[in-house]
Amino acid sequence: MVKVQVIIGRIIAVFGSSALAALAGGAVVGIDLWKAAAVAGFVAAGKVTEQLLRAWSEDGVLTASEVSEAFGKKSPK
Repeated sequence: MVKVQVIIGRIIAVFGSSALAALAGGAVVGIDLWKAAAVAGFVAAGKVTEQLLRAWSEDGVLTASEVSEAFGKKSPK
């Protein structure tokens, strides 16, 4: 259960960081700020979720290295 809470927290963090990064871009091109933030956040969270689901579908288990790789960190060798 702890692993699920950590993964959900990290997905929320990815959403937030991507949403914040999109605010400036949305302002420059005249898109509503909330729309730019929402789209960027959903796309980033979707990419991470897809990678986690692909890793899980291989064997039904998520290892710490698979989770780290999905969030863009290289796993230690």
